[in-house]
Amino acid sequence: MEFYGLVGARLSHSLSPEINNRIYELLNVEGAYKLFEISNEDIGKLGEAIKLLKIKGVNVTIPYKEVVMDQLDEISKEAQAIGAINTILFKNGKLYGYNTDYFGFGSMLSINNIEVKGKSCVILGTGGASKAVATYLMDEEAKNIYLVSRDKNKDIKINPKMKLIDYAELKDIHGDIIINTTPVGMYPNVGVSPVTKDILKKYDTLVDIVYNPETTEFMRLGQELGKKTCGGLYMLVGQAVKAEELWLDRNIDMKVLNKIYEEIENKFK
Repeated sequence: MEFYGLVGARLSHSLSPEINNRIYELLNVEGAYKLFEISNEDIGKLGEAIKLLKIKGVNVTIPYKEVVMDQLDEISKEAQAIGAINTILFKNGKLYGYNTDYFGFGSMLSINNIEVKGKSCVILGTGGASKAVATYLMDEEAKNIYLVSRDKNKDIKINPKMKLIDYAELKDIHGDIIINTTPVGMYPNVGVSPVTKDILKKYDTLVDIVYNPETTEFMRLGQELGKKTCGGLYMLVGQAVKAEELWLDRNIDMKVLNKIYEEIENKFK
């Protein structure tokens, strides 16, 4: 049996074990997926621990998607472009880094028929997930991409084709799609939105990569305004399936992704 897991700071509410272990069941694979909470003081030992324990692969979440990159032997093209990884594969004594958030975000937009080509897009947040979203939007030829930071004077590296603004400047922006990549509104701190209705009314489509709760306050406000909304559950399952394809070295049918998504979505109802 091979072992896999999720690395992060606080993971008690993660759905990743349920999703990934269900993938193993559906594919008849002998695997086990666990949670690995690691402190900021110890994250520098992650690569060594993976090799020592012979863990086949791990996902990486907040706040370590960028800081672990210097422990890897090779990094995929999409992860290099993004500047963050969320998936590590241990193979032949080496650690390989990937970013499956990119693919998960794309699959979520596709299933919800959200077109970004030629659109003006605003991304709330500048963390690892934000960079994956921004890179996807750029690759899909979004017209304008704004990244919103609480402090735009921080040393934040972005593509020259994008523009970094703060929340005060956001008040003067109008666009087509606004995307929340911050943890604001995530369980257990529900009932709050990173921006107000006055901001949201300036957009046609609202996308939140938060998946718990399924309908965040950000989305609820958008629905009150009659906007198209999309939550992050499909992205979560999509990035997990892509990670498993890398770990298992096989293609996984979209039917598996859709089945797991439907099963977990039903639990939220």
